[in-house]
Amino acid sequence: SKSTGTMVLAELGNKISGALRKLQKADVVNEETMKECLNAITTALLQSDVNVFQVKKLKDAVTMQFKVQEQQGADLRNLIKTAVVTELSKMLDCERKPFQPKKGKANVVMFVGLQGSGKTTSCTKYAYYWAKKGFRTCLVCADTFRAGAFDQLKQNATKVRIPFYGSYSETDPVVIAEEGVSKFKKENFEMIIVDTSGRHKQESELFDEMKQVAAAVNPDEVIFVMDSSIGQACKDQAMAFRKAVDVGSVIITKLDGHAKGGGALSAVAATESPITFIGVGEHFDDFEEFDAKSFIKRLLGLGDIGKIVDIVKEAVPLEDQPKLLEKIQSGEFTLRDMQGQYKSILKIGSFSQFLSLLPGLGSNFMNKGTEKESIAKVKRSLCILDSLTADELDGIKPLKEGRILRVAKGSGTNVMEVNIMLEEYKRLKTVVEKMGKMKLGKGGDLQQLARNPQQMMQKMQGMMDPRMLKQMGGMGNLMNMMKEMGGMEGLGGLGGMGGMGDMAGLGDMMKMMGGGMGGAGGRRK
Repeated sequence: SKSTGTMVLAELGNKISGALRKLQKADVVNEETMKECLNAITTALLQSDVNVFQVKKLKDAVTMQFKVQEQQGADLRNLIKTAVVTELSKMLDCERKPFQPKKGKANVVMFVGLQGSGKTTSCTKYAYYWAKKGFRTCLVCADTFRAGAFDQLKQNATKVRIPFYGSYSETDPVVIAEEGVSKFKKENFEMIIVDTSGRHKQESELFDEMKQVAAAVNPDEVIFVMDSSIGQACKDQAMAFRKAVDVGSVIITKLDGHAKGGGALSAVAATESPITFIGVGEHFDDFEEFDAKSFIKRLLGLGDIGKIVDIVKEAVPLEDQPKLLEKIQSGEFTLRDMQGQYKSILKIGSFSQFLSLLPGLGSNFMNKGTEKESIAKVKRSLCILDSLTADELDGIKPLKEGRILRVAKGSGTNVMEVNIMLEEYKRLKTVVEKMGKMKLGKGGDLQQLARNPQQMMQKMQGMMDPRMLKQMGGMGNLMNMMKEMGGMEGLGGLGGMGGMGDMAGLGDMMKMMGGGMGGAGGRRK
């Protein structure tokens, strides 16, 4: 059976990246090796239920580019890889730009879809996503067709602490939708999400009801929720819904469990409705914003440095970056800094998603079980740190045995857990001290890298877990990532250093969280 959290799409990614790796190792790259590579890729796509015509289009486009460039003596290995990534991204992209909600006004979003597609769960995930972005968010249950729909929405909304509206006695969905939306508009909510009824198939009553609800609440956006398990049949379904109501975008669910996910993604893109989010599990944060190029690069294990930079910017606010840099440059690291690092980790959201952005670590690098365990560990450590005094956090006052016992009691943990956290702190402190000695982040690190890459590599190698380094494609790959990060804008001083410091720090953070970077997130022995 499939291990939890290993996307079946990862198999597709492995097959395509395997074909590209084989091409990289080939002694000569000519039309024959290119055809062999493309045949392996097209077979993998067809097995994932991608439409034959779309697969042929990709094959023709890559072949065409190869023939044009072959005469000009270009780097053919790289050309094919880039062309494959571009064509796969085009297959999943659509020209139409998705709706962007505006703060300070009521954005009404209506969810539609067949029964069992994961609509109610997606409503909650969507609400949770915007609530985390600072929107005043609420949910309205206008599904009166399915018994238990309101109960499900109520339970979901309560779990993520989002206000909701619904009724056990009113049977007219239009009335509920209208009442709920006007109530929340009066209360100045910014994101009002309306969940509507589904049916088992595309019935005329469903479409009539959808039109009536849409006319009553006049939504700014209609989102169609679709189950990926039906593969390319998604196209007809999406088209039928678009004829009934103005579907602005699509959320594809259950991408963690079906071999036809590739077919579903490419079929929806063909309907010209942008895919805005994908559901990759049953938890409320198993929900990713969808960006075709980033998705393809991660699927093929090529990572997405730009997205990492965005996440780091959100987790470490711009105004805090100079302070962080100063600390690293001076080699200082207190328990308060560790507390800040832990809070940043929780802001990152899904750790397995974040790790899949690193080149060389595909989407199935860390399983969900390990991730949950790691996050729980971070939260317990934060409880311990919250029980310390200001002097203890700033390293002015050391923690003695009697005090450790009191901290354990006060934080609801035990003495062993407090001691383990203090050991982890000592290890991280050593890493930061090493980085301070390396003079990382003083603006000279990238120049030093260019001047004496060998020496820089040796220094970095000493700081990182060798198994993590191997997973990330070795030192050469890491150096390329750092150069890429160094050229990024908007990272304050974290550009060059962010490459090195953060990569070394990330490996250590993961070890510290009990993730152990060796065996795809397995616990280290």
